[in-house]
Amino acid sequence: MSKNSLALTHSRNADVWRNVLSIIKAHFWFKCFGTTVFTFVFFSAYIFLLKNPAYPVIIIPETGLDRLIGVEPLALPFYLSLWVYVSLPPMLMTTRSELIEYGMWIGSLCLVALTIFYFWPSAVPPANIDWARYPGMVFLKGIDASGNACPSLHVATAVFSFIWLQRRLPSTGLGNDSRIFSACWCVAIIFSTMATKQHMAIDVVAGIGLAIAFAWAFNNVRQPQRDGVGMPCYQDHAAQNEQG
Repeated sequence: MSKNSLALTHSRNADVWRNVLSIIKAHFWFKCFGTTVFTFVFFSAYIFLLKNPAYPVIIIPETGLDRLIGVEPLALPFYLSLWVYVSLPPMLMTTRSELIEYGMWIGSLCLVALTIFYFWPSAVPPANIDWARYPGMVFLKGIDASGNACPSLHVATAVFSFIWLQRRLPSTGLGNDSRIFSACWCVAIIFSTMATKQHMAIDVVAGIGLAIAFAWAFNNVRQPQRDGVGMPCYQDHAAQNEQG
Protein backbone atom coordinates (compact mmCIF):
# COMPACT_ATOMS: atom_id res chain seq x y z
CA MET A 1 0.00 0.00 0.00
CA SER A 2 1.41 3.41 -0.97
CA LYS A 3 2.04 6.20 1.49
CA ASN A 4 -0.79 8.19 -0.07
CA SER A 5 -3.21 5.30 0.44
CA LEU A 6 -2.12 4.88 4.03
CA ALA A 7 -2.54 8.59 4.65
CA LEU A 8 -6.01 8.54 3.08
CA THR A 9 -7.04 5.53 5.17
CA HIS A 10 -5.73 7.18 8.32
CA SER A 11 -7.61 10.38 7.48
CA ARG A 12 -10.86 8.49 6.91
CA ASN A 13 -10.48 6.58 10.18
CA ALA A 14 -9.85 9.84 12.01
CA ASP A 15 -12.99 11.35 10.46
CA VAL A 16 -15.04 8.32 11.54
CA TRP A 17 -13.88 8.53 15.14
CA ARG A 18 -14.44 12.29 15.21
CA ASN A 19 -17.99 11.60 14.07
CA VAL A 20 -18.47 8.94 16.76
CA LEU A 21 -17.12 11.30 19.41
CA SER A 22 -19.40 14.11 18.28
CA ILE A 23 -22.40 11.77 18.56
CA ILE A 24 -21.41 10.64 22.05
CA LYS A 25 -20.84 14.22 23.21
CA ALA A 26 -24.32 15.29 22.09
CA HIS A 27 -26.35 15.73 25.33
CA PHE A 28 -23.68 13.69 27.12
CA TRP A 29 -24.65 14.67 30.67
CA PHE A 30 -28.32 14.16 29.91
CA LYS A 31 -27.45 10.63 28.75
CA CYS A 32 -25.42 9.94 31.89
CA PHE A 33 -28.07 11.34 34.23
CA GLY A 34 -30.90 9.52 32.47
CA THR A 35 -29.05 6.20 32.46
CA THR A 36 -28.17 6.55 36.15
CA VAL A 37 -31.73 7.37 37.22
CA PHE A 38 -33.19 4.62 35.04
CA THR A 39 -30.76 2.04 36.46
CA PHE A 40 -31.44 3.10 40.06
CA VAL A 41 -35.24 2.93 39.67
CA PHE A 42 -35.07 -0.38 37.81
CA PHE A 43 -32.79 -2.09 40.31
CA SER A 44 -34.83 -0.84 43.26
CA ALA A 45 -37.93 -2.53 41.84
CA TYR A 46 -36.01 -5.59 40.64
CA ILE A 47 -34.36 -6.33 43.97
CA PHE A 48 -37.57 -5.66 45.92
CA LEU A 49 -39.44 -8.26 43.83
CA LEU A 50 -36.48 -10.63 44.08
CA LYS A 51 -36.49 -10.52 47.88
CA ASN A 52 -40.26 -10.21 48.38
CA PRO A 53 -42.10 -12.53 45.97
CA ALA A 54 -45.83 -11.91 46.12
CA TYR A 55 -46.76 -15.45 45.05
CA PRO A 56 -45.24 -18.94 45.22
CA VAL A 57 -42.03 -19.11 43.21
CA ILE A 58 -42.13 -21.22 40.06
CA ILE A 59 -39.01 -23.30 39.40
CA ILE A 60 -38.05 -23.19 35.73
CA PRO A 61 -37.43 -26.71 34.39
CA GLU A 62 -34.02 -27.68 33.09
CA THR A 63 -33.70 -28.69 29.45
CA GLY A 64 -31.17 -30.79 27.55
CA LEU A 65 -29.40 -27.61 26.45
CA ASP A 66 -28.99 -26.53 30.07
CA ARG A 67 -27.42 -29.89 30.94
CA LEU A 68 -25.13 -29.60 27.93
CA ILE A 69 -23.80 -26.16 28.96
CA GLY A 70 -21.63 -26.43 32.04
CA VAL A 71 -20.40 -23.71 34.37
CA GLU A 72 -17.90 -21.51 32.58
CA PRO A 73 -16.09 -18.94 34.76
CA LEU A 74 -14.85 -17.11 31.66
CA ALA A 75 -18.47 -16.28 30.86
CA LEU A 76 -18.72 -14.00 33.90
CA PRO A 77 -17.10 -10.93 32.25
CA PHE A 78 -19.52 -11.23 29.34
CA TYR A 79 -22.44 -11.49 31.76
CA LEU A 80 -21.34 -8.33 33.55
CA SER A 81 -20.59 -6.54 30.27
CA LEU A 82 -24.34 -6.21 29.65
CA TRP A 83 -24.28 -2.89 31.49
CA VAL A 84 -21.79 -1.51 28.99
CA TYR A 85 -23.63 -3.00 26.02
CA VAL A 86 -27.05 -1.60 26.89
CA SER A 87 -25.57 1.87 27.34
CA LEU A 88 -24.38 1.99 23.72
CA PRO A 89 -27.74 2.75 22.00
CA PRO A 90 -28.44 5.91 24.05
CA MET A 91 -24.82 7.00 23.73
CA LEU A 92 -25.22 6.91 19.94
CA MET A 93 -28.31 9.12 19.95
CA THR A 94 -28.14 12.77 19.02
CA THR A 95 -31.31 14.42 20.35
CA ARG A 96 -33.17 14.49 23.64
CA SER A 97 -36.38 13.39 21.96
CA GLU A 98 -34.66 10.21 20.72
CA LEU A 99 -33.29 9.52 24.18
CA ILE A 100 -36.65 10.03 25.87
CA GLU A 101 -38.40 7.87 23.30
CA TYR A 102 -35.84 5.08 23.67
CA GLY A 103 -36.09 5.31 27.45
CA MET A 104 -39.86 4.93 27.26
CA TRP A 105 -39.61 1.82 25.08
CA ILE A 106 -36.94 -0.02 27.04
CA GLY A 107 -38.60 1.15 30.25
CA SER A 108 -41.86 -0.40 29.07
CA LEU A 109 -40.04 -3.62 28.25
CA CYS A 110 -38.63 -3.74 31.78
CA LEU A 111 -42.03 -2.87 33.27
CA VAL A 112 -43.68 -5.80 31.47
CA ALA A 113 -40.96 -8.14 32.77
CA LEU A 114 -41.28 -6.79 36.32
CA THR A 115 -45.05 -7.29 36.14
CA ILE A 116 -44.46 -10.92 35.17
CA PHE A 117 -42.00 -11.28 38.05
CA TYR A 118 -44.66 -9.94 40.43
CA PHE A 119 -47.53 -12.21 39.39
CA TRP A 120 -45.43 -15.22 38.35
CA PRO A 121 -42.16 -15.12 40.31
CA SER A 122 -39.69 -17.69 39.06
CA ALA A 123 -36.25 -19.07 39.82
CA VAL A 124 -33.77 -21.49 38.31
CA PRO A 125 -33.43 -24.93 39.94
CA PRO A 126 -30.54 -25.57 42.36
CA ALA A 127 -27.38 -26.18 40.34
CA ASN A 128 -25.78 -28.61 42.83
CA ILE A 129 -22.45 -26.87 42.26
CA ASP A 130 -19.82 -25.97 44.83
CA TRP A 131 -19.72 -22.26 44.08
CA ALA A 132 -16.74 -21.85 46.44
CA ARG A 133 -14.67 -23.24 43.56
CA TYR A 134 -15.63 -20.18 41.51
CA PRO A 135 -14.90 -17.01 43.55
CA GLY A 136 -16.25 -14.70 40.85
CA MET A 137 -19.48 -16.67 40.70
CA VAL A 138 -19.88 -16.39 44.49
CA PHE A 139 -19.75 -12.63 44.06
CA LEU A 140 -22.39 -12.77 41.33
CA LYS A 141 -24.70 -15.04 43.30
CA GLY A 142 -24.40 -12.67 46.23
CA ILE A 143 -25.59 -9.60 44.33
CA ASP A 144 -27.91 -11.23 41.77
CA ALA A 145 -29.71 -14.26 43.12
CA SER A 146 -31.20 -16.70 40.65
CA GLY A 147 -34.77 -15.42 41.02
CA ASN A 148 -36.70 -13.23 38.57
CA ALA A 149 -35.68 -15.85 36.05
CA CYS A 150 -38.30 -15.95 33.30
CA PRO A 151 -38.19 -14.06 31.05
CA SER A 152 -34.50 -13.27 31.29
CA LEU A 153 -34.24 -9.48 31.43
CA HIS A 154 -30.52 -9.86 30.83
CA VAL A 155 -31.29 -11.43 27.49
CA ALA A 156 -34.25 -9.19 26.66
CA THR A 157 -32.35 -5.94 27.15
CA ALA A 158 -29.29 -7.29 25.31
CA VAL A 159 -31.36 -8.34 22.28
CA PHE A 160 -33.37 -5.10 22.29
CA SER A 161 -30.11 -3.12 22.38
CA PHE A 162 -28.68 -5.29 19.60
CA ILE A 163 -31.66 -4.55 17.35
CA TRP A 164 -31.24 -0.82 17.88
CA LEU A 165 -27.50 -0.98 17.32
CA GLN A 166 -27.92 -2.84 14.04
CA ARG A 167 -29.92 0.13 12.77
CA ARG A 168 -27.80 2.82 14.35
CA LEU A 169 -24.19 1.74 13.88
CA PRO A 170 -24.10 2.49 10.12
CA SER A 171 -24.70 6.17 10.92
CA THR A 172 -21.40 6.26 12.80
CA GLY A 173 -19.38 5.25 9.74
CA LEU A 174 -17.77 2.34 11.59
CA GLY A 175 -18.82 -0.10 8.87
CA ASN A 176 -20.19 -3.64 8.93
CA ASP A 177 -17.44 -4.86 11.24
CA SER A 178 -19.05 -2.92 14.08
CA ARG A 179 -22.37 -4.68 13.47
CA ILE A 180 -20.68 -8.09 13.43
CA PHE A 181 -18.86 -7.23 16.65
CA SER A 182 -22.17 -6.13 18.22
CA ALA A 183 -23.84 -9.39 17.16
CA CYS A 184 -21.01 -11.49 18.64
CA TRP A 185 -21.11 -9.49 21.86
CA CYS A 186 -24.87 -10.00 22.16
CA VAL A 187 -24.55 -13.76 21.55
CA ALA A 188 -21.79 -13.93 24.19
CA ILE A 189 -24.05 -12.19 26.72
CA ILE A 190 -26.90 -14.59 25.95
CA PHE A 191 -24.61 -17.61 26.31
CA SER A 192 -23.19 -16.23 29.57
CA THR A 193 -26.62 -16.24 31.22
CA MET A 194 -26.69 -20.04 30.90
CA ALA A 195 -22.95 -20.61 31.46
CA THR A 196 -23.18 -18.79 34.81
CA LYS A 197 -26.35 -20.76 35.66
CA GLN A 198 -28.28 -17.55 36.20
CA HIS A 199 -30.86 -18.63 33.65
CA MET A 200 -32.28 -21.68 31.93
CA ALA A 201 -32.83 -22.02 28.19
CA ILE A 202 -36.55 -21.36 28.67
CA ASP A 203 -35.72 -18.00 30.28
CA VAL A 204 -33.47 -17.15 27.35
CA VAL A 205 -36.11 -17.97 24.74
CA ALA A 206 -38.70 -15.93 26.64
CA GLY A 207 -36.29 -12.99 26.91
CA ILE A 208 -35.56 -13.07 23.18
CA GLY A 209 -39.28 -13.21 22.47
CA LEU A 210 -39.96 -10.21 24.71
CA ALA A 211 -37.28 -8.14 23.00
CA ILE A 212 -38.50 -9.04 19.51
CA ALA A 213 -42.09 -8.26 20.50
CA PHE A 214 -41.12 -4.76 21.63
CA ALA A 215 -38.98 -4.16 18.55
CA TRP A 216 -41.94 -5.23 16.39
CA ALA A 217 -44.29 -2.99 18.36
CA PHE A 218 -41.96 -0.03 17.91
CA ASN A 219 -41.78 -0.61 14.17
CA ASN A 220 -45.57 -0.70 13.92
CA VAL A 221 -46.42 2.12 16.33
CA ARG A 222 -43.86 4.72 15.33
CA GLN A 223 -44.23 6.55 12.05
CA PRO A 224 -41.85 5.22 9.36
CA GLN A 225 -38.44 6.85 9.11
CA ARG A 226 -36.56 7.90 5.98
CA ASP A 227 -35.70 4.31 5.07
CA GLY A 228 -39.29 3.17 5.49
CA VAL A 229 -38.53 1.15 8.63
CA GLY A 230 -39.52 2.05 12.18
CA MET A 231 -36.12 1.63 13.76
CA PRO A 232 -34.30 4.92 13.27
CA CYS A 233 -31.61 5.35 10.65
CA TYR A 234 -29.71 8.62 10.99
CA GLN A 235 -27.39 10.50 8.74
CA ASP A 236 -23.77 11.12 9.62
CA HIS A 237 -23.86 13.42 12.63
CA ALA A 238 -20.78 15.35 11.57
CA ALA A 239 -22.28 15.90 8.14
CA GLN A 240 -25.43 17.22 9.76
CA ASN A 241 -23.40 19.68 11.79
CA GLU A 242 -21.60 20.88 8.68
CA GLN A 243 -24.89 21.30 6.83
CA GLY A 244 -26.34 23.22 9.76
